[in-house]
Order: sequence, then structure tokens, then C-alpha cells
Amino acid sequence: MRSHLLNDTTAESYRRSVTEGVERVARKLATTRGPFTGVTPAELAPVVDAVDLDRPLGDASAALDELEDVYLRDAVYFHHPRYLAHLNCPVVIPAVLGEAVLSAVNSSLDTWDQSAGATLIERKLIAWTAARAGLGPLADGVFTSGGTQSNLQALLLAREEAGTADLSKLRIFSSECSHFSVQKSATLLGLGRDAVVSVPVDGNRRMQSVVLAAELETCRAEGLVPMAVVATAGTTDFGSIDPLPEIAALAEEYGAWMHVDAAYGCGLLASPTRRHLLDGIERADSVTVDYHKSFFQPVSSSALLVRDGGCLRHATYHADYLNPRRTVAEKIPNQVDKSLQTTRRFDALKLWMTLRVMGADGIGELFDEVCDLARAGHDLLAADPRYDVVVEPQLSTLVYRYVPEGVVAPAEIDRANLHARKALFASGEAVVAGTKVDGRQYLKFTLLNPETTVADIAAVLDLIAGHAEQYLGENLVHA
Repeated sequence: MRSHLLNDTTAESYRRSVTEGVERVARKLATTRGPFTGVTPAELAPVVDAVDLDRPLGDASAALDELEDVYLRDAVYFHHPRYLAHLNCPVVIPAVLGEAVLSAVNSSLDTWDQSAGATLIERKLIAWTAARAGLGPLADGVFTSGGTQSNLQALLLAREEAGTADLSKLRIFSSECSHFSVQKSATLLGLGRDAVVSVPVDGNRRMQSVVLAAELETCRAEGLVPMAVVATAGTTDFGSIDPLPEIAALAEEYGAWMHVDAAYGCGLLASPTRRHLLDGIERADSVTVDYHKSFFQPVSSSALLVRDGGCLRHATYHADYLNPRRTVAEKIPNQVDKSLQTTRRFDALKLWMTLRVMGADGIGELFDEVCDLARAGHDLLAADPRYDVVVEPQLSTLVYRYVPEGVVAPAEIDRANLHARKALFASGEAVVAGTKVDGRQYLKFTLLNPETTVADIAAVLDLIAGHAEQYLGENLVHA
């Protein structure tokens, strides 16, 4: 069994196995004709269940053959131009190269003596991103597993900085379109879901700063503590960006920590044309960025940035076997001192390789392309009498609803849209997302693939309309 360990004696075996895996995936990418096969859980589960994990195949080629049946054939392929559903991006090749390197070397980013140069690379990338955000000379941060973890750590820091022993008095303010991880974080931090005050949004689905001001004043009048205000720069459903300068001013006035959840909108930090949409982010106390959304990185690649690196001490614990206190005085850079995680992958390498090969402008231009595509898609939807589109996009998301001719009950229209989404997914021809707007069922395009065209969008809209019309026609016949 030692022949399977990666070391100096097995380097050639490693090269052959990985090359064969890469070749198979490359063939799959080159020949995939749709984003999905339409396989159902009932169809695929027995195939996976039939695998006897106690009887190894003993051969990488055989395992790859089996993998075709249990995974590769029926995977959802985000690189396909008609995958239009969630915040999943196609990935750039330099990042995939970085993934291959980091997996093989297998550095752990908790301590210097497990990572060396990897620690410095991560720190360099944090400093680079913080500078792009304008957070100032004291800024710092750490890579995380994703936006949910980043938001959790940000609110942990905010809770500690509030300096209030009575947690029941703490309040977090976020828009009604903010990510669910804000409420989840409040629960995990012992505050409870009721600690989150949901602030209404305007017609463009942006937090209403006037209402936020009133809520903050009420909080103060009731003797409660405004712990944090969470502004969103790219909401999951609409891609809307809250008014950051106004929110920053209010957070400062009421002594609240300002956190900007830019998990989606962080791609604007590299945009040659749209960076101004993030004006005000430089006043944040903390910022969430998900490189695996709008920087075209493989999952996972995310970070939490803070304007004052000193506040990261709230996540610091010392263990004699790992990062004893003496290492602080010795100026040994241990990333575990900043992180909620201990063992942690060198995910920063993917972004490093991307910047060294493509440059920031290359990333930003790709993000600009999908934002331009969303504009064109909005114009298409607005001119199509079959559809109602909710808002003009700030980023690359479109929320819309099929609306039939004639008088049809709203609940029936809801069911037609839901059916169309399910039928489209089952066909494998395209994948779109769904959400609710004011209690009604809508559909959603999240456009993160520069290879998607306006013609793709038009074709998918025709497919959706066809499925919805078929559903409504059959229901009328039955009625």
C-alpha cells in the first residue's frame, strides 16, 4: 500500500495518474453538450449505493471508469453557457493549475512551520485585496471557506468590539435582501435570530438608509446596542448594492460596526469600468469577499478583510503544541492566530497564480463582460411581453417571471413558473434558479459565464415559455 503514497519514489506514478484524470476531465469538458443530464436522485442513488467501499478497485484507471458513472457523466457543469442558475462561476485555468499544486504539496496554513512561503503569499494577497478596497494601512484579514464563514467571523469581531456583557441588548441591522448567514451567525453567536433587525429595501432592492436611520434611533432610545450594520454589495437574489456611503455615515454616527458583505460584488474591485459602484466600502470595519464567485476561482476561495488588523485578536487562541504565546514575541507569522479554522488549505495559491498569469485587469474584464451581458438580457426581457422583470441589474443577476396572455390567477402563474424551472432542469438543456419576490414565484438568471451570449438567454427564455405554456394548457384542459 505504500506505493500509493505521494513521495520521491512514486513521482512517476503520480504524474501518470493525474495526467489520466486531467485528460478524462478535458474530454468531458470538450464534449459536454448541456449543463446537466437531467438525472434524478432516484436514478443516480442506486448507482452510488451499489459501490462497495470495502472492496477497492486497486487501480486508478478503474476508479476513473467508475467515477464516470457515479459523478462525471451527471455532474452539473458550470462552464456551460446555459448554466444560468446560482453564483457558480466557470474557473480560469491558472487557478486550476494552482489547485493541482496546492493539493499535491498539501501545505496547512495554520502555522509557519507547516507552510512557510504559503503564509507570506496569503498575507500578500490579503494586503493586495485590502488595498483595492481602500481599507488603509492597518488592514489585515484571512482566507476563509466562504462567505458564510467570513460573515460569521466579522460579526464575532463586532460582538466583541461592542463590549457589552448583556448579549440580549445587541442588535444587527441588515436589509431584507441580505444573506441568510447574517441570521445564522446571530444564532451561532448566542444572540438569537431576533437580534437581527430587517431593514426594508427600495424599488431597486437596496437598503433604505432613511429607514435604517430610524431603526438605529429606536434602538438607541430603547437602551439597546447597535452592534453592527451589514451592508450588502451584491445581494444573492438581485445583485443589488446597498448605499454604502450613507450606511457608513450612519454606522459611524451610532457607533456600530460596519460590515460589507461583498461576497458577490467583490469582482468590482478588479473592474476597469465599474469600481465606483463600491464607493464607500473603504469606510467598512470588515468586508467579505468571495473570489470563487466573481474572481472566477474554484471553490473554495474567500476572505475576510478588516480595517484594523488588531481586532483579529478576538479569534486568537494559543496552544502550546501549535502556536504558543512566545511565537508572538518572536514575530513568527502563524495564520491560525487570525482564523476560525485550524487546519486550512492553501486556497490563496489559486488567486496568486491567476494574478501572476492574467493580472487583475484580466479578471475585471471578465466580470465586466457578464455585467454587460446582464444589461443586454434585461433589455431583452423588458421588450418581451411574455415576461415581467423586477429590476435593472447592477451586477449580473436578472429576476423575472413568465406572465401568460389573458387573465390567469397569480397562484397559477406561480405554479407555471415553478413547473417551467423544474421541467427545464429535467431536460438538461439549461439550468436556471428560482426565488420569491413579494410572495410570488420568480425565476432568476445569475450570469457569471462570459461565454454565455444574448442568443443563449433568448433561447432559454423560449424554452421556459414553452414549458410554462404547456403546463397552463394542460391545466386548462383538465379544468
